[in-house]
Amino acid sequence: MSDVTPTAIGETNRHPAIVILDFGSQYSELIARRVRETEVFSLVMGYSTTAEELKAINPRGIILSGGPSSVYAEHAPVCDPEIWNLGIPVLGVCYGMQLMVQQLGGSVVAAGRAEYGKAPLHVDDPIDLLTNVEEGSTMWMSHGDSVERLPEGFVRLAHTDNTPEAAVADHKRRLYGVQFHPEVVHSSCGMALLRNFVYHICGCEADWTTAAFIDEAVEDVRRQVGDKRVLLALSGGVDSSTLAFLLHKAIGDQLTCMFIDQGFMRKGEPEFLVEFFDKRFHINVEYINARERFINKLDGITDPEEKRKLIGTEFIRVFEEESKRLGPFDYLAQGTLYPDVIESAGTNVDPKTGERVAVKIKSHHNVGGLPKDLQFKLVEPLRRLFKDEVRKVGRSLGLPQEIVGRHPFPGPGLAIRILGEVTSEKLNILRDADLIVLGVKPYQIVDVLTELKGEIGKNAVVISMAAGIQLSTMAAVLDENPNIIRTMPNTPALVGKGVTGLAAASSASLDAIAAASALFEAVGSVLVIPESQIDALSAVSGSGPAWVYYIIEQWEKVAIAQGFSEQDAKLLVRQTLAGSVELLESTGEEPAELRRKVTSPGGTTERIIATMEQGDLHGIFAQSLNAAVARAREIANS
Repeated sequence: MSDVTPTAIGETNRHPAIVILDFGSQYSELIARRVRETEVFSLVMGYSTTAEELKAINPRGIILSGGPSSVYAEHAPVCDPEIWNLGIPVLGVCYGMQLMVQQLGGSVVAAGRAEYGKAPLHVDDPIDLLTNVEEGSTMWMSHGDSVERLPEGFVRLAHTDNTPEAAVADHKRRLYGVQFHPEVVHSSCGMALLRNFVYHICGCEADWTTAAFIDEAVEDVRRQVGDKRVLLALSGGVDSSTLAFLLHKAIGDQLTCMFIDQGFMRKGEPEFLVEFFDKRFHINVEYINARERFINKLDGITDPEEKRKLIGTEFIRVFEEESKRLGPFDYLAQGTLYPDVIESAGTNVDPKTGERVAVKIKSHHNVGGLPKDLQFKLVEPLRRLFKDEVRKVGRSLGLPQEIVGRHPFPGPGLAIRILGEVTSEKLNILRDADLIVLGVKPYQIVDVLTELKGEIGKNAVVISMAAGIQLSTMAAVLDENPNIIRTMPNTPALVGKGVTGLAAASSASLDAIAAASALFEAVGSVLVIPESQIDALSAVSGSGPAWVYYIIEQWEKVAIAQGFSEQDAKLLVRQTLAGSVELLESTGEEPAELRRKVTSPGGTTERIIATMEQGDLHGIFAQSLNAAVARAREIANS
């Protein structure tokens, strides 16, 4: 990553209390977020940041991140060694600790045994950095190197069974190191350790609050913009919506929001956004109806990626035309967030004013870049924030949950959710869908339903395929929708031979049940059951294919043991199974009757059946099914 300086982060007088020097760790951003969760302002900067630069910022503390390198490797990243002489407390994490040890005269070598995953931490010195860090608490390890010898002045604070120097310190110089990652959730007392460093060692104050940010941002915007006009491309997502509220609070009618309706948003969204911002909160929104223009642009286009590119290009053209018509504007407001700054710290600076100028538009989900001849100075008050912080600011400013909690809905929207050519008819069908199938992971159901709640018609049929999610759970979210249905299909549906169990809420209409049944009958048979049986059905038919495949596995193994080749064994077993099922279906007879017809007295088949009965095959099946049902109920109640 490139170095990120406070100047590049935004026009603000606030300097970071904690600076994180990034050595290439995947967790550097996470460290910054964890520090901010303590209400202390932190920033990530490049590892090459000099001691003089840090001295100018004057943070209360410095954290050195982990990294993928070995400190003894050629060209391994290093920090300015003068950092140790600044008198500022330093916490080295993993690679950061090893670098500290090496630069101060200790030694680091390849560990005899690498350590990855959870490990109990044995505390040798429970004060200072490890106050309130419990003996035996779990910490997350991820290292192939370890400290062989500590520098002069350092002592051991903690160890693990594999790592003697798991936490170390030079108390006099206020230099600390940990071989684990306190920032990850797997480290049970990681936040306690970070709080100790931030508050007790560095003496930081808890002043990075939502209210403080809003006050500072409003002041910064007013100072930057003066009496000039600002243009914001409003998408309705949480970033641009929060930005609109924040800017309106700062500069009022100097702000103009442009909402380009390309025709690919969800039902009622354009109307809601205009009503919400313009009518309800009196934030000036220029509504641009470009639906026909975008539809015509996609005429005959079926490839999703080509659709995406054409939509992005057309958006830029519309934005350019309309901004010139509505302008002139001096500033473009952009919803750049702090992760964007970290990933790409490039600054396009006006040499005359020193202000950043736009070369791409972020507030429309990166659908394209602004042309170079359409230059704006940038207003980016969210540049210091992570996504979760933006949501907090949005709530504080009065945004409703349907916007603050809104899941990303990229600019191409419904256009790339349509297979083949995009037409007005297909878009309307998609918007008016009255049969909604939720094919997401169980843990996502509530979030998805919360997002969709305002868009689902009262008569729509909502069908869930998520295992373990009860009808009552979904009904609690969709309190006005009676047609909620839970299904459990099995994998033979892939070949049109599946069976789907279907349980409906007591309020669901017969038409809703019929519509859901018709949908799943396209891939097999449907069995309508009470919800109390859904767990049993999951065990019988949902897990059933695995039963069958396991039996086939064992059947083929014993056939091979009798001297058949693998190919011949597969033919014998699979054809016998397929033929037997087809015979069962075609005759209409019960399986017991067909079994008796094959079983000659005193013959080989009789011996097979007797052996299976002796082994209590029925009991094994019953025991297996009961275990599966019990597990299904555990999942449902967890």
